[in-house]
Amino acid sequence: MSTGDDLVHWLRLASAPGLGAERQRSLLAAFGLPAHIFGAGRSALTGVVGAEAADAVLAPPRADWLERALAWAAEPDSHVLTLADDGYPRALLDIADPPVLLYVKGDPALLQKPALAIVGARTATAQGEANAEAFARALAAQGFTIVSGLALGIDAAAHRGALGAGRAAGGTVAVIGTGIDRIYPARNAALAREIAAAGAIVSELPLGTPPLAHNFPRRNRLIAGLAQGVLVVEAALNSGSLITARLATEGGREVFAIPGSIHSPLARGCHRLIRDGAKLVETAEDVVEELRGRLGWPAAAATKTPRARPAARPAVASTPALQAPLALDDEAARVLRLIGHDPVDIDTLAPRCGLTVDALYAILLPLELDGHLARLPGGRFQRT
Repeated sequence: MSTGDDLVHWLRLASAPGLGAERQRSLLAAFGLPAHIFGAGRSALTGVVGAEAADAVLAPPRADWLERALAWAAEPDSHVLTLADDGYPRALLDIADPPVLLYVKGDPALLQKPALAIVGARTATAQGEANAEAFARALAAQGFTIVSGLALGIDAAAHRGALGAGRAAGGTVAVIGTGIDRIYPARNAALAREIAAAGAIVSELPLGTPPLAHNFPRRNRLIAGLAQGVLVVEAALNSGSLITARLATEGGREVFAIPGSIHSPLARGCHRLIRDGAKLVETAEDVVEELRGRLGWPAAAATKTPRARPAARPAVASTPALQAPLALDDEAARVLRLIGHDPVDIDTLAPRCGLTVDALYAILLPLELDGHLARLPGGRFQRT
């Protein structure tokens, strides 16, 4: 990892306003190390990246920002990896636009391990989150580092599942779309601390960068690039997860998707991916089977793979008392049976059950509190 004056030059290059990774790499290709870039004259830089970019490179950095970045790099478990470092993730060297610099909080060695990205909807269903957590735990136990984006919903569930597999497992990496010193969303601050302690948080953005919308699609290319494959758990047709899947395909990675109900908007993105050639998966073994050849793992490894299937119910309904059918009275059991396994709204369910909306709500609320069903966006319900 770069240190001293060398690190100062790398930080200046990576944070030059409006320069962009492509121009940064053009300058490195033309002049070598950042110290040589800053030692070149304006006319030489202009010949490579143009006058405006040359002025951005040569503009002195804000002293307070540079001091803060150097102080952060000196903290325990804080690392700055550059393209010139042996510890820079080899997988990112294969993508079209690798960042010249990465900020890493936690264990940078995880960036070199076999990895699988798990992504999906922020407004995920309870079932989707349970599936993401179960797959992540099983695949981390198999030795995969689970990569995701620290967003609400599927991302957070995947990180929790990987952490739940224990420190001897593959661990988890969160690639964020803000500066490494900022956590977004704030609701995941506690989870971020767990990841920094037992895994790694990664950002290519300068310290202090706020959560700007255009940075998150850029972040997705790193999620796809760090992994050998991408598993999409739930996604709408306009989901950013489909961007990650497309980038994975363009980078020669495998894409996997878990199918869902034909009536669920959050299954349509997965179904489109499957129609376009993504691998339909039902167990963690399905993923390992596809990636074994890419990783050079022997066929015998399959016998050790936990056969994680889409979770039968969310973790909140894990106690025997909540699982027991006898805990439901006849009317509640009948309503639960009539809901079926697809999401359904209250106006559709009421005539199906032969009940008024008020009477139906009186039955649905205890079922929801006991974990027998989940409330979805749009006022819909789904059995768990």
